Amino acid sequence: MEWPPPSTSPSLSPSLVVRSPRQTVSLIRNRRPHRNWAPSTRSSSLAARDHGPKPSEVYGFVGSITTVIATAVYLAWAYTPEPVLRSVGITYYPSKYWALAVPSFLIVAVVLSMGIYMGLNFVATPPPTSCGTIFDENSRERTTVSPAIEEETPIEPISDISIDQINNLMFGDR
Repeated sequence: MEWPPPSTSPSLSPSLVVRSPRQTVSLIRNRRPHRNWAPSTRSSSLAARDHGPKPSEVYGFVGSITTVIATAVYLAWAYTPEPVLRSVGITYYPSKYWALAVPSFLIVAVVLSMGIYMGLNFVATPPPTSCGTIFDENSRERTTVSPAIEEETPIEPISDISIDQINNLMFGDR
């Protein structure tokens, strides 16, 4: 049986247009099997496809195994003496200097990047005396709505609490 069936036009209908990978997966899962298939001839692997591992789980598993193997190879290279490596047949490998230099460089780079990141945040933050810490372009002042006597009181629109009210709540009438 062909897909799409010969009775339809060659152009795609709007229901078959796929705009994201999630839609692709849902179309594959919801597609009906061929008419020639009997439910008894379906293999159990088709059911396993619907309930198999998610790609993120597979990537996480492969990543963790790769990390363990890379760490084992690194430690074997770093701590095995050179005569033992040569006797096994391993003659081409980096200098042992890099076994200490690369982790040291990485640690210093991480510490420096954290320090630079915090410094940039301090530079970008306005001083406490700036009015920008109290008001900005997104600030909304409180508006009072006075309903008629018979009407119910409506919910007040979203607004910022003024600095006077905050000082009153925190420090009282000092």
